[in-house]
Amino acid sequence: MSEEHKAVRALTELLQLEQEKLIAADIEAIAALTEPKAKAALHMAELAAKRHARLGTAGFETNEAGMQAWLGSPAASATAKTSWHELIALAEAGKELNRVNGTLLNKQIVRNQNVLNILQHGSVQGNNTYGPDGQTASKAMSRHIVAG
Repeated sequence: MSEEHKAVRALTELLQLEQEKLIAADIEAIAALTEPKAKAALHMAELAAKRHARLGTAGFETNEAGMQAWLGSPAASATAKTSWHELIALAEAGKELNRVNGTLLNKQIVRNQNVLNILQHGSVQGNNTYGPDGQTASKAMSRHIVAG
């Protein structure tokens, strides 16, 4: 489980760094984190698969329920139980970081879409009013090119 601890910490550190870069809107740095995050997640999955295989060898289910059953058995030491609970807490912290990062990313996407709409149409979509004829009229500013 100590390897899993290291793997979860590594991914959590990447997620924290990603959050900093999202807040700073450093798109290049965010993109550079994509591959290391994927590798860290894959490494975590491989370690979990190894743990599940060891559970199976010990006669337990090869899933989290099997882990809980093993932790309740005499074979599990107090240290193993503590380590497991710490691992779960680390994973939950990583999950929350990932959720917050997703929210930050979505806000950045909306912001970028609004900027694109302004550049393309002169207004943010949905910023329409009714004209004198009762039809929807955009409050968009017109752009005219003056050649001369």
